[in-house]
Amino acid sequence: MRLSDFDYELPEGRIALRPGSPRDAARLLVVGAGGALDDRLVRDLPALLTPGDTLVLNDTRVLPARLAGVRVRGEAAVTVEATLHRRLSPHAWTAFVRPGRRLAPGDRVLFGEEPDRACAATHLAAVIAAKHEGGEVTLAFDLAGPDLDDAIERLGAPPLPPYITTRRRVDDQDRDDYQTVYARETGSVAAPTAGLHFTADLMRALEDRGVALRFVTLHVGAGTFLPVKTDDISQHRMHPEAGTIGAAAAAALNAAKARGGRIVAVGTTALRLLESATDPDGRIAPFSGETRLFIRPGHVFRAAEGLITNFHLPRSTLLMLVSAFSGVSTIRAAYAHALESGYRFYSYGDASLLWRAGAGA
Repeated sequence: MRLSDFDYELPEGRIALRPGSPRDAARLLVVGAGGALDDRLVRDLPALLTPGDTLVLNDTRVLPARLAGVRVRGEAAVTVEATLHRRLSPHAWTAFVRPGRRLAPGDRVLFGEEPDRACAATHLAAVIAAKHEGGEVTLAFDLAGPDLDDAIERLGAPPLPPYITTRRRVDDQDRDDYQTVYARETGSVAAPTAGLHFTADLMRALEDRGVALRFVTLHVGAGTFLPVKTDDISQHRMHPEAGTIGAAAAAALNAAKARGGRIVAVGTTALRLLESATDPDGRIAPFSGETRLFIRPGHVFRAAEGLITNFHLPRSTLLMLVSAFSGVSTIRAAYAHALESGYRFYSYGDASLLWRAGAGA
């Protein structure tokens, strides 16, 4: 398929710049396996699911991965912004940097600095260890492990996507808003945004309904924001992302499937991890490693019958994923309905509950 097959027009005013409050008051478009549409709210999920179903949630925690600083080279100073992407070692990360063309291997960058201000107690130093294709560099920091993590927490900002940061400033409220209530495994540089709609009360209501909650971890990379640049989408290559499915979680999911329960992934990240760990017979194995899985129309799903997800950008890999899950024509109709009905789009926007095409839901 071509990139143009996944395009649509979205008025700028429909991009959510703040989340709804409370979180579970967001709207929820239910898309049946046959394409039927139903307008609900996220807090209706317990009534939309069945005892014996299992929700799979990504418990990754988002780092404040956007760092601002200056490049130091002799007397010249250049303002730099880096978005951490992937941890390579206790002291090294790959990152997307701006302005990338002004940086060279060996350059030293002081994050937390302004060109006209320097304070050793408030900065974090790194060296450009290497430059790569696609605008990435390797940053070798002068701190490692927990000390580096603490410095990033202190100096970094939430890595909100560009469609928000170009329209307003990131503030302290985003540190809470851009984190799920069940986040616990630090490592992501983008939020698993479907999970942002969940509250502690909603999770209790789901468990009271007899819906199990199982947690997996996929650390989302900044590559999730990168555009697809190949017209033939089969030529696109995903950035690697690290994930884990524990043995207990895998066993519980297989047992639920054996009893006839439905597996519902909360977010595209949870779905990609499940699909990466599932064999052709539908058995989910424990998983620890990286995945580059690119789900597009034609993919044969093995793990989940349902998917809770937000409304995604045109021409994005995430729109391709949901089109593979529910069918291209079904997603086109669902997005047209969402546009006509006033749904809010993207990371802080409303949600959908998709039932997989042919799953019988």
